[in-house]
Amino acid sequence: MAKLTPEVDKYTQKLREKIQEAGYAYYVLDDPIMDDAVYDRLLRELQELETQYPQLIVPDSPTQRVGEKPATQFVSIQHNIPLYSLENAFNIQELKSWQERWQRQPLRENQRPTSLLLPLSEELKNQNSIDESDQFATVSSLTQVTTESHYDGMDLAAIDYVCELKIDGCALALTYENGLLVRGATRGDGIMGEDITQNVKTINSIPLKLKINNPPSIVEVRGEAFLSTNVFENINAEREKNGETRFANPRNAAAGTLRQLDPKIVARRRLDFFAYTLYLEENQSEFSQFSTQWQYLELLQKLGFKVNPNSRVCSSLNCLEAYYQYWDKERKNLAYLTDGVVVKLNSLSLQKKLGFTQKFPRWAIALKYPAEEIPTIVQAVTIQVGRTGALTPVAELKPVQLAGTTVQRASLHNSDRLAELDLHIGDIVIVRKAGEIIPEVVRVLPELRPKKAQKFQMATHCPECGQPVIKFRDEAVTRCINTSCPAIVRGSLAHWASRAALDINGLGEKLVEHLIDSGLVKSVADLYNLTVKDLISLERMGEKSATKLVEAIATSKTQPWRRVLYGLGIRHVGTVNAELLTQKFTTVAKLRQAKPTDIEAVHGIGPEIAQSVAQWFQVLANQNLVARLETAGVIMETKDSKDNPPKEQSGLLTGKTFALTGTLPTLKRDEAKSLIQNAGGKVTSSVSSKTDFVVVGKDAGSKLEKAKNLGVKHLSERELLDMLAASRI
Repeated sequence: MAKLTPEVDKYTQKLREKIQEAGYAYYVLDDPIMDDAVYDRLLRELQELETQYPQLIVPDSPTQRVGEKPATQFVSIQHNIPLYSLENAFNIQELKSWQERWQRQPLRENQRPTSLLLPLSEELKNQNSIDESDQFATVSSLTQVTTESHYDGMDLAAIDYVCELKIDGCALALTYENGLLVRGATRGDGIMGEDITQNVKTINSIPLKLKINNPPSIVEVRGEAFLSTNVFENINAEREKNGETRFANPRNAAAGTLRQLDPKIVARRRLDFFAYTLYLEENQSEFSQFSTQWQYLELLQKLGFKVNPNSRVCSSLNCLEAYYQYWDKERKNLAYLTDGVVVKLNSLSLQKKLGFTQKFPRWAIALKYPAEEIPTIVQAVTIQVGRTGALTPVAELKPVQLAGTTVQRASLHNSDRLAELDLHIGDIVIVRKAGEIIPEVVRVLPELRPKKAQKFQMATHCPECGQPVIKFRDEAVTRCINTSCPAIVRGSLAHWASRAALDINGLGEKLVEHLIDSGLVKSVADLYNLTVKDLISLERMGEKSATKLVEAIATSKTQPWRRVLYGLGIRHVGTVNAELLTQKFTTVAKLRQAKPTDIEAVHGIGPEIAQSVAQWFQVLANQNLVARLETAGVIMETKDSKDNPPKEQSGLLTGKTFALTGTLPTLKRDEAKSLIQNAGGKVTSSVSSKTDFVVVGKDAGSKLEKAKNLGVKHLSERELLDMLAASRI
């Protein structure tokens, strides 16, 4: 270890402070104070100094945002203060009813603790208050609260509200001790969450150290982690390029990102964060002068947090409605998704006296926006063939603007959905996003159908290879089962080379197409026969690039067995299931010989996954593929315990049993099963007294009736997704 001098120590401290200030200006204030190249150079210099003098490393150093080692699991923790949900209102009349309810509520002392809301200055408050005579003058008539009205001695006309945009992300609880970030946790079920501190540290808009000289001994900050729409689109483009499934929306992507075991992956995803409340211990007397939610937002800014700049104080429901209507029109211009407005009583003492119901704070409510829908014309229907041979019909639409983007295509999911819609070419359909990035056809308007419109019929032959397609009895999906189908081969190669699988750098989508079109590659195993001479025969492939690709393919042979299993593309085997299976079956031979009952015995693996794995290994073509890969030198066994770190399922669903009934709005049955099982739950085909939850969709069957008789709790798809949000991958 190099000898540390006072001069080096002092210089390093100044360097660290300069980098922290630049990061705060860039990520929180959105007002850079130095060029990116300068910032990178200073950060590199700090890294070099800390490498030379390890004793200089401190927890809040900018170099400590990304941990060196991935986590092996997340630990469940109990929140010091519960994270309550918000009651929803879907129009102004429901908001008015909420106001009437809280005004009828008797005030009590010593209610369950709320945040010691530490609010914005009067100058800022005036700056951010909505002037009803200004741009928000056009509002519908609502009953005004008069100055003669009083509530437990309070002048109702003097009671105001804080309005904040409801960010479509994931709630986080951050704990700071003496100014340093010591814990970041997911919301979970509101009582129990998961410790994801290392991942939280990668979010640049979350300070590692509070920007205050005398910080509270303990403070807990609540806020929303989210992905901007641009970052989300980039992530999906990369996933598509790697042959991975696209995230449905930024919220799901943020939830999956926060639960990545490797902080380096989280850092690449570029999550952002808005803080909206905090909690202090009651003995922190130096902060007792704060009395409103608005002042609290100002304190959060002073502590170094990013606070949504569009928050406002409203003194009446008229003013609040104007705010709601304004952002309903303007939200499409935001860099992130918002699905409503959160309304809170500004007075902290009133919040404390009103307290909570079993589920919600009485002093706050979410006023949601309706799903944005728009009509357009179906000009054609095309069929996409995926990696597993699934045929997905896609509506080619007359371009329309929807939720800030141009929509030209919308998934029709499968033949069952087509039959339900009774879709004809030329139909006028209603399309929506409803907070989702992927557009969907909601319904057809048959009364506007052209006279000569022809009903679309699902393909009977694969559009890629011309072979007959089949539809299994227990599936809604139509499939091509020709393993030599170009679409299946393309998808298999892209999946095999993806970052989560064999991670073959340089083997992108276009090159995969060239390899298949040229006849050089007809299966994954053919990759390992490629030579530099073969590759330079391809268009735009030079010797240097060809050499690098051959080396990357050779390197992929040493990837861990869990990655290889995932790369094989077996249905229902994602990264989590692959890891679980390779912990139990440490060689491909053991997994190949395993019976479905043996596979199902692995915790977290359900019968459908077990059957899928067992059937895959029974197919002769798959057996030949495995044999060829083994001959090529691809490792299909656990060589080192580091390859497969032990992972205990610590998800919120661990030990819980689910049953599914009916058709869910957006999830396919196998998708819902996979999500539940990946989070540690178990899915059964029947309902019994041991069933914890039954997930109910449209046209629910006898399972629902049996669940009612047994007192089993029902969940909608939305409730299931909310439950999964903190633990899904």
